[in-house]
Amino acid sequence: QVQLVESGGGLVQPGGSLRLSCAASRNLLGTYPMGWYRQAPGKQRELVAAITSAGNTNYADSVKGRFTISRDNAKNTVYLQMYSLAPDDTAVYSCYIKVGLGTYWGQGTQVTVSS
Repeated sequence: QVQLVESGGGLVQPGGSLRLSCAASRNLLGTYPMGWYRQAPGKQRELVAAITSAGNTNYADSVKGRFTISRDNAKNTVYLQMYSLAPDDTAVYSCYIKVGLGTYWGQGTQVTVSS
């Protein structure tokens, strides 16, 4: 069993930045692929960013150049650094980790971009 706990969400003005964190309960971040999804009210869930066990990353087109996913294995934590935030980035952001055939999720953290 793996537990993921996100933090770092909140209210930010357009053009601002936030860093989300996702801490795992077990020391396995470097072994399995992880990522972040987001879901806004009335919209489908969207894969925002992902990082493989080899450290390769990929991003949704809508966030390329603005968001960066990274991992600190010593702290069992994955980060999502978000810059140049816009109202369309408003959503609940959830991290996940794929362990074998299973996928574990965090509880989600709200990001609201508004003036």
